[in-house]
Amino acid sequence: MSEELRVERPDIAERSFRYSLRIIKLYRELQKDGTGRVLGKQLLRAGTSIGANVHEAQAGQSRADFTAKMSIAHKEARETIYWLRLIRESDLIPPVRLADICNETDQLIRILSSILLSTKSGTRRRASETLNS
Repeated sequence: MSEELRVERPDIAERSFRYSLRIIKLYRELQKDGTGRVLGKQLLRAGTSIGANVHEAQAGQSRADFTAKMSIAHKEARETIYWLRLIRESDLIPPVRLADICNETDQLIRILSSILLSTKSGTRRRASETLNS
C-alpha cells in the first residue's frame, strides 16, 4: 500500500482521550434535564475513566500493573455502553445522535478486549516457557 493511501489510526491512548472529549460534550448536552444530569454524571465518570486508565496503563510499573489498568478501562467501557443505552432508550438524546458514540464505545471495548487477551496470553506463554526450560 502506498504511503498516500495508508491512513494512520490513533493509538489507544490518543483514541481514548478523544473519546473522553466526546463524552464531556455529551455530558454538557444532558444538563438540560434533571434525569439527564443524574445519568450524565454516571456517563461522565465511566466514559472519562476509560482514557485515564489507559494512560495509567501506559506508565505501568509491571505487566500485572498494565493488565490491571487495562482491565479497569475495559470495565468502564462496558459501564459506559450501559449508560449510553439507558440515555438512548429513555429518549434523553435522540438515538441517531448517539449512534456514532455507541459505535466508538463498542470499538473501544473490542480493542481493550484484544489488548487484554494478547497481554494475558503473552504472560501465560512466558510462564510456560520458563517451566519448560
